[in-house]
Amino acid sequence: MLETTALTPGTRVRVTQQLPQTHTVWSTAVEGVVVRYRQAQTGSWFAHAKGDRLWLDRLELKKDDGELVALNLDRYSVIDAV
Repeated sequence: MLETTALTPGTRVRVTQQLPQTHTVWSTAVEGVVVRYRQAQTGSWFAHAKGDRLWLDRLELKKDDGELVALNLDRYSVIDAV
């Protein structure tokens, strides 16, 4: 897995995200070129968080077909250089 410091614009990555369920795991993968990596606040209020907002790691990718994808990264996100 790549460190978040290696997520510079222009880097090609594959991000696999997983959602654990009771008896299974849902997973999906997306591949593209990094447009931007940042921490951004959500529109939702969250008690006792910085600025009364919940901050998430966000990764923006551009897929080969030109589609822009915004991913919220969590502990189940795996990022690999391609």
